[in-house]
Amino acid sequence: MASPPRDLNTLLVEQLDRHWTAQLRPRLEGLSDEEYFWEPVPGSWNLRRRVTGDPALPVGNEGDVTIDGTHPAPQPAPVTTIAWRLAHIIVGCLLGRVHGHFGGPAVDHNTHTYAATAGEALEQLDSAYAAWVDGVRSWGVAGLDEPCGSSEGPFADEPCTVIVLHLNRELIHHGAEIALLRDLWVHRTP
Repeated sequence: MASPPRDLNTLLVEQLDRHWTAQLRPRLEGLSDEEYFWEPVPGSWNLRRRVTGDPALPVGNEGDVTIDGTHPAPQPAPVTTIAWRLAHIIVGCLLGRVHGHFGGPAVDHNTHTYAATAGEALEQLDSAYAAWVDGVRSWGVAGLDEPCGSSEGPFADEPCTVIVLHLNRELIHHGAEIALLRDLWVHRTP
């Protein structure tokens, strides 16, 4: 017996949730603070305690931790750590959009309180992911056809389906980068 057809909203959420539950979130289990902050090459962008960060790089006005970055990023862009990539997913991909589309708290790279530990980062990630997925579900099919709006810059006039596809791609892409960094961590030369 064939299953009933699923609507576009369900398919988009299922795509992301399949990646989240089968690949990304399981690959983050056991993440230590040492691995979270590990810099695989000199000059890696990272999260840093405010007192130790390079004064030319840190971004962030809240809390004891800043994120390295400049705008525009240099070319080639620096290698980034697991901490940096998780912060990018949490703030740049999820929480900013939860605010812009679903009324979540205002947040950006200057106002976010960055996680000082791997455990704290995973809590932030889980919360941000849940808020995004719940928000996308709340759109239903009709909401996916609405324009993204001014908070989405170049996507402003595109239907919300485009931003959901973009976020799915971002989380899959950055999740794979984090998985590779975890593999490199395990096989690093002491």
